[in-house]
Amino acid sequence: MSPVLAGVLQVLALVVALGLVYRPLGDYMAGVYSSTKHLRVEKWMYKAVGADPNTQMRWPAYLRGVLAFSAVSVLFLYLLQRLQGALPGSLGFASIDPDQAFNTAASFVANTNWQSYYGEQAMGHVVQTGGLAVQNFVSAAVGMAVAVALVRGFARSRTGELGNFWSDLVRGTVRILLPIAAVGALLLVACGAIQNFAGIHEVGQFMGGSQQWNGGAVASQEAIKELGTNGGGYFNANSSHPFENPNGLSNLLEIFLILVIPFALTRTFGRMVGSLKQGYAILAAMGVIWLGFTTLMMWTEFSHHGPAFEIAGGAMEGKETRFGIAGSSIFAVATTLTSTGAVNSFHSSYTGFGGGITMLGMQLGEIAPGGVGSGLYGMLVMAIIAVFIAGLMVGRTPEYLGKKIGTREIKLAACYILITPALVLCFTAAAMALPTPPHSMTNTGAHGFSEILYAYTSGANNNGSAFAGLNADTQWFNTTIGLAMLLGRFLPMVFILALAGSLAEQKPVPATVGTLGTHKPLFSGLLVGTILIITGLTFFPALALGPLAEGLAS
Repeated sequence: MSPVLAGVLQVLALVVALGLVYRPLGDYMAGVYSSTKHLRVEKWMYKAVGADPNTQMRWPAYLRGVLAFSAVSVLFLYLLQRLQGALPGSLGFASIDPDQAFNTAASFVANTNWQSYYGEQAMGHVVQTGGLAVQNFVSAAVGMAVAVALVRGFARSRTGELGNFWSDLVRGTVRILLPIAAVGALLLVACGAIQNFAGIHEVGQFMGGSQQWNGGAVASQEAIKELGTNGGGYFNANSSHPFENPNGLSNLLEIFLILVIPFALTRTFGRMVGSLKQGYAILAAMGVIWLGFTTLMMWTEFSHHGPAFEIAGGAMEGKETRFGIAGSSIFAVATTLTSTGAVNSFHSSYTGFGGGITMLGMQLGEIAPGGVGSGLYGMLVMAIIAVFIAGLMVGRTPEYLGKKIGTREIKLAACYILITPALVLCFTAAAMALPTPPHSMTNTGAHGFSEILYAYTSGANNNGSAFAGLNADTQWFNTTIGLAMLLGRFLPMVFILALAGSLAEQKPVPATVGTLGTHKPLFSGLLVGTILIITGLTFFPALALGPLAEGLAS
């Protein structure tokens, strides 16, 4: 079987698997967030935090819950790292330095999981399982809660109530993420991933010295890191490490876990707003972009010319032979079009255009299908922009799902889409202009610029993957990327919840013959075009200086 055919079959297998679970999972999640009943374990959690799950919140109260919970989480994870040297199960590792502890705490709470440290040489069992793994669950649940709040904004009318943050947070964790992650962990163990609390031990003699590895609860953390679109690896090599991702089957399973909830949330959206066709329209736009990027990535990595490439069957530099070009390309697109950031190959070693595709995937806003929760609310904001553009073309007041898109809604949507590009471009410009940050670059020229552009793109978009080659463990990068992650996560949430509150207060507008059919293929095409044009106009100059220049020169 040719490698190209193997790649096509992997894509088809993913499409079939995602299609099989789309309806039951989407409907189940809609039922979870619409239920009025509370499980006993959930009641214990509400009592522990002093929350009343039946109290309806307007958007300022909902936002306060999001920010308060996240702030406490940052503080807790920061202190846990700073105290690691005195904790049991630390494997003898010292406490984490202040700047790196801040960067890591911000990273995992912001669902980014950017890592400027070697996991197997820095973090003990307590920090890994009691700190990082816990945030893998709850940071994903926060994103899902905000997305559901926006969906309620479309579904409700003449009220500013968006539900209860604490109820949404707990239900998303207990009823959705925990059971799926448990099944995923068992499957990964069956594939060969490790799951233990072993200490550091020697595994053999190599070139006159010994190699040491430490064990850990790897499979369970690997499952939720992919399912929650987190991406932080237990080991520095991330999902290219055989303890995390042993073979081609586990690789396909991990890609499935990355994509399953973001795609299924479109069904949840359609169910909650009372029109499944609206969810299908969003799904179609997501699917077209994902398939398009996957096709482009496989083409550019397979078709590169030269004797070395022809012998290897394509651009194999930086890729694991057990995954090949196809498995690496599909994984790279899935992880950068979502907010996962896990890697099973070095994105820096991809061809110039291949590296640009991973970067552009993040710069789209990671909405195809995007992160858990964040992908859906990002796509709905783009849908509002698309409706607004369509309204301008026909001279009609734009409407979406029976809600008028007025001045306030457009201002909030515009602020949402401008936040991340501003963070990426400003921090990149500062890093290139100052004398010290460029010293962290391994390469010069277009590729070196791409290393820094990729780092801030990854941080501000809450992706967490690295281009490799950049020494990010410095005070400058730990601090600025940490700030980019926090601002890139929570500032957009402010605008999303304000938008949800504004929509929920509106009176529904009846559809007329002039109403744009947002459930039709024409609108899905308009949505895809809007996304590509907005991103192209925003990031094209920066991409031209980095991956495009490198690709054209090769």
